[in-house]
Amino acid sequence: MQSISVNQFRDHLKTYIDQSISSHEPVKVTRRGGEDFVVMSYSDWQREQETLYVLQNQSLMPQIAQSISTFNTKKGYQPSESELNALLGV
Repeated sequence: MQSISVNQFRDHLKTYIDQSISSHEPVKVTRRGGEDFVVMSYSDWQREQETLYVLQNQSLMPQIAQSISTFNTKKGYQPSESELNALLGV
């Protein structure tokens, strides 16, 4: 993560915001005598929130683990060719 001073951030605000959005990399802004903060795109923030929700959901994590196990052993549901075609729009 790139780290810059609040003065650099203020002087080049648009550049750092555009960079953060296009690269999907947050920018850490440091302040002398104050708390640092992070600038990131809204879509990246939403993704982080969704990830945190899933990781904190104690009923969902075992379901995900079971699903991965089922997938890896190829014991899960196998759609028919017509079902796959319908899903893929073929």
